[in-house]
Amino acid sequence: TVTDVARAVAEGHRVVIVVATDGSAGLTSHEMASGGGLGATRMRELQNSADELGVHRVVSLGYLDGAFSTIDVSTAAETLAAVLHEESADVLTTYDRAGGYGHPDHIHVHRVGAAAARLAETPVVLEATVDRQLLLRAVRAMRYLPRSLHIDPEQFSDSYTPHDEITHCIDVRRQVGKKQAALAAHRSQQVGGARRTVAFLLGLPPLLTRFVLGREWFVEPGRRTTTPPCDDIFASLR
Repeated sequence: TVTDVARAVAEGHRVVIVVATDGSAGLTSHEMASGGGLGATRMRELQNSADELGVHRVVSLGYLDGAFSTIDVSTAAETLAAVLHEESADVLTTYDRAGGYGHPDHIHVHRVGAAAARLAETPVVLEATVDRQLLLRAVRAMRYLPRSLHIDPEQFSDSYTPHDEITHCIDVRRQVGKKQAALAAHRSQQVGGARRTVAFLLGLPPLLTRFVLGREWFVEPGRRTTTPPCDDIFASLR
């Protein structure tokens, strides 16, 4: 959800990125993992990406990539809650309950985030997601694009969030350039495996880029859905 970060920064808000793991278990080439290992490389890239977005602070909770899901929820929540207290955070964004596409660490981020927000009494929690209906439509359409990823739509049948449960659809078309720059900063996530997602997104034609990257979706627990969905991540604070 890097473009809603860029929009929040552009509107004058203080934005802090907190990451749970070091990214050391990801795919990349040996050359990209030099200089302290892949974890160190990923953290440098994260800082570079944050700088592109104008983020004010980056915090790592320091857990090992792929092992975060084994950490006790209350233990990790206390660590995150300390950051929320320190920053007097008004809004916390986490993953949706499906963990996006079902990654165990992402699902745990959802659980830990919810618990940390309760501890810190953070007023608003937004679960970053994708409109499942639009995602499936896009996956089916990609079959007709040259050199595109060919993905079975069935693998997303339980991923992300159904259309009628989404509370926020944030228009970030003005920040698409920032999003591309932030994605490009994650160089190690563009190599090491066939057709990496970051490389694919950066290679989209301009018109398709604006369509795919120009919106961000969220679910705010306890907030009623509307038609159209809310276009303001701070709406519940106003």
